[in-house]
Amino acid sequence: MWLSKFQLPSRSIFKGIFLRPKSPLLVRLTSTAVNSKNNENIPMQFSELSPLLTKQAEIHEAELKELDNDLSSGMHFDVNKQKHHAKLSALTDTFAEYKEKLNGLKGLLEMIVSDPSLKAEAEHEYMELVPEYEATSSRLVNKLLPPHPFAEKPSLLELRPGVGGIEAMIFAQNLLDMYIGYATNKKWKYRIISKNENESGSGIIDAILSIEEPGSYDRLRFEAGVHRVQRIPSTETKGRTHTSTAAVIVLPQMGDESAKSIDAYERTFKPGEIRIDIMRASGKGGQHVNTTDSAVRLTHIPSGIVVSMQDERSQHKNKAKAFTILRARLAEKERLEKEKQERNARKSQVSSTNRSDKIRTYNFPQNRITDHRCGFTLLDLPGVLSGERLDEVIEAMVKYDGNERAKELLRSN
Repeated sequence: MWLSKFQLPSRSIFKGIFLRPKSPLLVRLTSTAVNSKNNENIPMQFSELSPLLTKQAEIHEAELKELDNDLSSGMHFDVNKQKHHAKLSALTDTFAEYKEKLNGLKGLLEMIVSDPSLKAEAEHEYMELVPEYEATSSRLVNKLLPPHPFAEKPSLLELRPGVGGIEAMIFAQNLLDMYIGYATNKKWKYRIISKNENESGSGIIDAILSIEEPGSYDRLRFEAGVHRVQRIPSTETKGRTHTSTAAVIVLPQMGDESAKSIDAYERTFKPGEIRIDIMRASGKGGQHVNTTDSAVRLTHIPSGIVVSMQDERSQHKNKAKAFTILRARLAEKERLEKEKQERNARKSQVSSTNRSDKIRTYNFPQNRITDHRCGFTLLDLPGVLSGERLDEVIEAMVKYDGNERAKELLRSN
């Protein structure tokens, strides 16, 4: 191991080298750099990837060279090979960046130990390089892992208030606005498929948001779960902080809503598998409500999943939306069942990012948002709820999920 070449003095800058007891993924080195201004110890640490993962990256490097040779020799290069070549190129570029930054950190650590005249400058460069290295390392891990089965799909987000009455409905509306703001900042096309507002005008009873950007499901799937808010409601007279919740369900969008696609959707189900009920719409809506049979309810008999849609004046459009949601729910249900079977087959408990307990807390008095799965905290609630800084929270979960999946991959090998 490369660390063995350092002969550490008794008062070295190193606090220790340790292997995390349940983590075969990372060899973690914790270094302590001295801040010359106030003589304080600033702990900085970086994690070297498992040799099994770097070996996998080297295999991809060799594969890319073979593809380059095929391309230069004039052999037939089809579309699938071109896509694979692009994917391998991105991976090997990240691997090269990883090795460059890792070697830079090793060189700086050796310089800090062996050359006192350059120690201060080397420590400063070291502390700047560590976060860059960790970001590159995380990107490499995610590129090495098998992609999510629905990674390239657009997404559907279902939002429902939980505990907390009207305050929970208002919070569900806040979350809907956050995802709309996030899509707007990323210039993603979106539309509200369904939205039922509270009769008092405060908050929503439920809503379904469609984000039609390919790959948005892979980015937003970490939002699935129960979100908790802690704040003082506007109706609170004694200044007490209330706790409310809202549930977010993230589904892959399996197709479009054109007439041709919907007819194809219907044909993919066996006879008698889907019951379609047509009825008159109910609720607010003026002259178009309770006058035509436009509302549609689909029941998938084998799973018991029921989807109702009445937002559009056209029966066909409601039917199209209902089939889109039904297929998304069925696809997600099948994926979760497959994951459960795989976990049972391995006879191990794998931490999941889709747990039904509270995944995140939005604390207004402290201006703090905390993701409980990865332990990430950000002190800027307005920035997150506007969608502008939601990417930072999601990125922390992407890194955490990549590490967890890499650990499981190494355990299975």
